Amino acid sequence: MTKSIMASTVRKAVCVNLVLFSIGSFAQDKTKVLDSIFTSLYNKKKFNGNVLIAEKGKPVFEKSYGIADEATQRKLDPKTTFELASVSKQFTAMGIVLLHKQGKLNYDDKISKYIPELSFYDKITVRNLLNHTSGLPDYMELFEKNWDKSKFAVNDDIVKEFAKYKPALEFEPSQKYEYSNTGYALLGSIIERVSKQSFGDFLKANIFKPLGMDHTLVYRSRYKPQTIANYALGYEEDNSGKKVLLDSYGKEFYTYYLDGVVGDGMVNSTVEDLLKWDRALYTNKLVNDDDKKLIFNDVTTGDGKQSGYGFGWKVKNSPKYGKIANHSGGWSGYVTYIERHMDNDKTFILLQNNMTRKTVVPIDEIRKVLYNEKLDVEKPLKAVTPTDTQLNSYTGVYSAPNFPMKLKVFVQDHVLYIQAIAEGQEPVKLTAYENHIFTNEEDEIKMTFNPELKTIDFNQGKSLKLKFTKDKE
Repeated sequence: MTKSIMASTVRKAVCVNLVLFSIGSFAQDKTKVLDSIFTSLYNKKKFNGNVLIAEKGKPVFEKSYGIADEATQRKLDPKTTFELASVSKQFTAMGIVLLHKQGKLNYDDKISKYIPELSFYDKITVRNLLNHTSGLPDYMELFEKNWDKSKFAVNDDIVKEFAKYKPALEFEPSQKYEYSNTGYALLGSIIERVSKQSFGDFLKANIFKPLGMDHTLVYRSRYKPQTIANYALGYEEDNSGKKVLLDSYGKEFYTYYLDGVVGDGMVNSTVEDLLKWDRALYTNKLVNDDDKKLIFNDVTTGDGKQSGYGFGWKVKNSPKYGKIANHSGGWSGYVTYIERHMDNDKTFILLQNNMTRKTVVPIDEIRKVLYNEKLDVEKPLKAVTPTDTQLNSYTGVYSAPNFPMKLKVFVQDHVLYIQAIAEGQEPVKLTAYENHIFTNEEDEIKMTFNPELKTIDFNQGKSLKLKFTKDKE
C-alpha cells in the first residue's frame, strides 16, 4: 500500500498517535513512568529526540533519546539544537506584538501599508495574518507550480510571485479560519520592513537575547549554511525504510528551494531555551496582560465558529486541564511540539529529528502522567499459526463506505496479505493472532476479521478506523 493507506505530507500538521502499554501500578514515580513511555517509543523507532517536562517551571523530566547525526552516530543531549518548523510561528507573532508595543504598526492596519505590492488584497489586515483568517492561498503550491527550482526562494520572492500571479483568496478575510503558512511568511516580511532588520536579527535583539536563549537563532541550513555545534540533522524515511537527509532528494525538492523563507518556520532552538521562553510568558518581561489576552485567545470568525488560534498559538479551554496553548511543527525531517497548561503551570516540550511513518507525539500519555491519571492498557496479543483453510476464509475483496479504495485479502506462501486496489499500491504482509486479529506493526495496522458477518474492523494508527464488508462474489 506504498507502506500506508493514508497519505501524509510534512507540510501539514503532524498526526498524533496513541501509545498503549502496561506500566503496572500507577503509584510509580512520574519520572519512571515518563521514561517508560519514551523508552518504549524509542525502542519501537517511534521517537528520536529530546523531551523536557516541567511543573511550575521546574523540570520533572528531561532526557534525550537517539541520534543527532546518523553518519557519525553522534548522540542527542539536552543542549542539542533542532529546527522548530511551525513552532517558530509563536516567535513571529511575538515579533509583531513587540512592534505594535513600539508604536510601529497596528494590528488592524491593512497589509498593503507595509507590502504595497499586494495592495489588491485590500481587505487583509495584520490581525488576519496573525490568527489565520486572511484567506490567502498556500505559497508552497504556487511555487511548486511556477518557481524556477534551481534558485532559492526568499520572502521577497513570495511577495513578487503573489503580485505577479494574483491568486484569488480562498475566502473573504475574517470569514473563516484556515491555517496559513503564507500569512506567517508575510508577517516575517512585515517584521523586516518595519524594523529595518533581518528577521533573525530582530528576534535575537528583542526576544532571544533578553531572555537568555543563547542557543536559539534563525537558521537556514541550505540557504545560509553555518557551523552550529551540537546540531540535530533532520531525517525522513525513503521508500526502502532507510533514514535519509532530505537533501538526498535533490535541490528541486521543496524543502531545499524554499529554505530561504522565514516567518512560518526557521527558528532553531533547544528544549532548555524553550523552557526559558515558557517562563518569560508568565511574566511581563516582554508583554503585559493585555497583550497576552490577544496572544492566548482565539476569535469568532464570520461563519460563527471559534478559530481555536490566537497569535502564534493554538488555544483551547479544557474542562479537565484548564487553559491550554500549544503548537506543533513538521518540516524537513523535524517533528516539534510545545504545550503550556496555563491555569496549572505545566509545560512539555518535544523536539524530534526523525519524521517517519512511525513517528508519534504522545500528548495524551504525558497529560495523564502530569495529572496522575491512569494510563490505558493494551493486553498483549497471542500469536497463532492458522492453516491455509483458515486463512482462505478471510480472503476476498472488501469495501468500506466513503473510502476510495477497496481491499484485496489473499494468501501467499501460507501468509495473509492485504493490498489496496489502486495503481502503485503494494501488498502488506500480516501477522496472525488469536481471535481473528492480524497486524502489521510497521504500518500500525490492526485488522479484526468477523468471518460470519464477512466484515473487517480496520485500524491504522489512531486516525483511521474503518469497517470493511466483503463484496458479493
